[in-house]
Amino acid sequence: MKEAPQLYQKKVLVLGLAKSGFTAARILNKLGAFVTVNDSKPFEENPEAQELLNMGVTVICGRHPEDLLEEGFELVVKNPGIPYTNILIQSAMQKKIPVWTEIELAYLISEAPFIGITGSNGKTTTTTLLFHMLNQDNKNPLIAGNIGTVASGVAEKAKASNVIVTELSSFQLKGTVAFRPTIAIITNIYEAHLDYHGTIEDYRTSKMKLTSNQTTDDYFIYNADQPLLVEHAKSCKAKLVPFTLKGRTEESVSADDNYVYWQGEKLIERSKIMLAGQHNLENILAAAAATLIQGGTKETIIRVLTSFTGVKHRSQFIKEWQGRKFYNDSKATNALATKSALEAFPENIILLAGGLERNHSLDEIRPFMDRVKVLVTFGETAQRFTAFAEESGVQTIIQADKMDDAVKKAIQASADGDTILLSPACASWDQYDSFEIRGDAFISAVHQMTEANE
Repeated sequence: MKEAPQLYQKKVLVLGLAKSGFTAARILNKLGAFVTVNDSKPFEENPEAQELLNMGVTVICGRHPEDLLEEGFELVVKNPGIPYTNILIQSAMQKKIPVWTEIELAYLISEAPFIGITGSNGKTTTTTLLFHMLNQDNKNPLIAGNIGTVASGVAEKAKASNVIVTELSSFQLKGTVAFRPTIAIITNIYEAHLDYHGTIEDYRTSKMKLTSNQTTDDYFIYNADQPLLVEHAKSCKAKLVPFTLKGRTEESVSADDNYVYWQGEKLIERSKIMLAGQHNLENILAAAAATLIQGGTKETIIRVLTSFTGVKHRSQFIKEWQGRKFYNDSKATNALATKSALEAFPENIILLAGGLERNHSLDEIRPFMDRVKVLVTFGETAQRFTAFAEESGVQTIIQADKMDDAVKKAIQASADGDTILLSPACASWDQYDSFEIRGDAFISAVHQMTEANE
């Protein structure tokens, strides 16, 4: 870990604990900063705060005193989930106190370079694919960020021989100042998280911060099929590496209906790629380009693409049984995500959908409902999905209770050649505590019911 003399004896407020706040507070304390932690959870229920207190960190729990910033803090490091409308964050900005997320801290202390990946969709799959490709090519990657591993904790242990493959959200990037990845990837940008950012302009600006400090020594990999990113690339100092799904080009990485290409040469036949879906092809192109820039080999890329079946709960291939293929896309908690999943399969889909009622529009998936042979719906939105499917011309609509019942009815209604796809287009919280638990219930039911009939 690098020393950070600019933080030594600086008075720092860490706002919000969870994993990222705890790690940031511990590292800042180790660097010699005077750290105060403020978290809403009561101290007696807060083991992280208790541990930090034992390290000598000042801890204020159970409330957020409005006058806290009167104590002369020189820096605020906030949990990414805390909105900028928070009264303490507003006060800090008015006082011109810098507000960081722990990504900035990770960059300051890391001996290893960063590869940063962001986008409205696909960043987890791209991050995971790239990590596997670099790992199999012995490039010493570490994985971090929004994918679940706190970046500053990874950076603390990283060596110069490593590279940190980092998934980054707009929430995290908004709180960066000097952060500079040697390779930056933006998979795509759509309208999202307006409840947090307030405007689409702030959301986009936060995403684009990924490239703002790059130099001519760095690389920017971007989706050339999005005019917004093409325009942004014009102002970037990094070497530009566009990717496109609109046919073979001599420039960097591209794809047509049959092949993926690198600089115009065939890299892999698309039919040999295990990861299904046009949306996943964007992720594949971005990961392949970054791997080759980082010194990886085409052979490793091919080996990964012919074996990688997807990130868990994101169009994850489960198994094939009696001619039916089962896919778990429980992460699809909105219509746009389900649209991407439906695009991956041209026909004969048994779609399992439904969940928490948020009154979100389903119009994104309407053009693809002609691919749905049977709809099995469940949860609070069951009736609305039923009406929507009837309007969309789906011939067979089945209502189920929870996941085991939905899987059972889906199998009963299916035939050889069908795809049984869980892509709910809704959050899980009406029946399950998380989309992960919902997806695990699907996987368990699939294995239980197919193995009973083998």
